[in-house]
Amino acid sequence: MSEETLRKLAMQVRNWGRWGAADEIGTLNFITPEAVAAACRLATTGKVFALGIPLQREGPQSGARQRFNPIHTMFRDGGDQPRTPAEVVALQGYGGSDDWIVMPLQCVTQWDSLAHVFYEGKMYNGYDAALVTSSGTAKNSIDKTKSRIAGRGVLLDVARWKGVRALESGYAITPADLDATAAAQKVEIRRGDILLIRTGHMSRYLDRNDWRNYDLDDSPGVSVHTAPWMHAKEIAAVASDNYAVEVRPSQLPPFRSPFHICAIPNMGLTLGEIFYLEELATDCAADARYAFLLVAPPLPVTRGVGTPINPYAIK
Repeated sequence: MSEETLRKLAMQVRNWGRWGAADEIGTLNFITPEAVAAACRLATTGKVFALGIPLQREGPQSGARQRFNPIHTMFRDGGDQPRTPAEVVALQGYGGSDDWIVMPLQCVTQWDSLAHVFYEGKMYNGYDAALVTSSGTAKNSIDKTKSRIAGRGVLLDVARWKGVRALESGYAITPADLDATAAAQKVEIRRGDILLIRTGHMSRYLDRNDWRNYDLDDSPGVSVHTAPWMHAKEIAAVASDNYAVEVRPSQLPPFRSPFHICAIPNMGLTLGEIFYLEELATDCAADARYAFLLVAPPLPVTRGVGTPINPYAIK
């Protein structure tokens, strides 16, 4: 039954060929130059909200699925400054510092590329999964989106609409929840919007100052049945403050991530995870403005299948 339901949903939202056989950006095609220009007009106060979490060793990753938290260190620091007269002469008094970082590309606030998830051996637009090799992906790489993720952002604060700090773990957000939240906020969902869905899940870990099990715990998130809703609304991208956008545990076991399967390889919908939404949500509740300019470009990693980001919501 789960397999039949998933296949039906996947076929219902499939966008293969919609923007041509060579397309590699999927629903980001909904963000037109006109839509970007209109979104820029939403920035009227100059308030900027950074939606990325810190890149540090104390982070949301437990090591599951080979994902670890960023490791940052120096290869030149203040202890390397010229000290003796000979060193000063040799280096002309010059000193400086440099550092490096090692991290999986999807261990912090991030976008999934359309090569991140396969369904029946295919990725978005029918490209073969074998095109992703140890050197990266030949199709649907994240750098294809380098100038495409800026537009009208809309926060749907489902937790606040429900009157709670955070939705219960395992709560599946329905299309009716999304519609009701938008109605309560008096915000219209438009073609090409980038949706930010606040569950409040991250606040639990921030409140206790401990990320432990953030990536492993059950969490609230969107139901797999929101995929047709997003398809009908022609959403450009969707992100959330939980680990995987979708609800945990899975609604369609044994499939671990049925919404991912519908969204990425079938719809071509870009997903964003681990978004920090608390300050933005507080401000939106205060001024009743839930639409804003969102600028969230990827790192243009050649052949990459994901990217860390620090998105800006600008009001």
